Amino acid sequence: MNLIDTHTHLYVEQFDPDRKEVVERAMKEGISKFYIPAIDSTYYERMFDLRDSYPEAVRLMAGLHPTHVKEDYEKELEFVKDLLEKDNFAAIGEIGIDLYWDRTFLEEQKKAFRTQIGWAKARSLPIVIHARDSFSEIFEIMDQEQSPNLKGIFHCFTGTLEQAKKIIGYGFKLGIGGVVTFKNGGIDKFLSEIELENLVLETDSPYLAPKPFRGKRNESSYLMYVVEKLSEIYGMEPNKIAEITTRSAQDIFNG
Repeated sequence: MNLIDTHTHLYVEQFDPDRKEVVERAMKEGISKFYIPAIDSTYYERMFDLRDSYPEAVRLMAGLHPTHVKEDYEKELEFVKDLLEKDNFAAIGEIGIDLYWDRTFLEEQKKAFRTQIGWAKARSLPIVIHARDSFSEIFEIMDQEQSPNLKGIFHCFTGTLEQAKKIIGYGFKLGIGGVVTFKNGGIDKFLSEIELENLVLETDSPYLAPKPFRGKRNESSYLMYVVEKLSEIYGMEPNKIAEITTRSAQDIFNG
């Protein structure tokens, strides 16, 4: 079984005690690629170290996470822009809008989102979108910015069937992780109405661990629990779930 974790923060502090073991466990479960989203400028050294340790398996994204858009966001964006000119990245992400905690920097988040979408289109890179309590704001921008050469993933999708269809209409994939296993997650009720080809797998580790690890540290090896749940929802063998979602991830990230 060949699986891709399209969204994992393997470089963060929660993995410092046993990062090597975490990666090895995931590889034993068939996870061959780990796509690593950015947060802000303070984490890139860790990200590059991770890539250096696993050059065949780890691919990095560059971007400014919406919850880290503050007064100095323009400085942070300049940092990202400089990196994009110096190094190769698989995507721009994670970017978007997050209104769960605070709306103080909503306008700055919108500006940062648009700017980074522009970079993606100019470089023919996919984007990975973080949308939390912000679908209407995200859609307003996407309606204006969508284009044939813009593709990507709505990371950690937790919306409605109608919202899922709108995202697919942009030519984007839905990032499905541990939430699909939650009793009150909601998306398991309608995912079968969406073609499996529109989904990619992710963990968002160390966050959002699936059942039976909910509330604990998540890791990429737990992607198997997402596969098992999707196998149940779609009535397909796990190997087929893996085959289709891996192909979709490869399509987004150009291999």
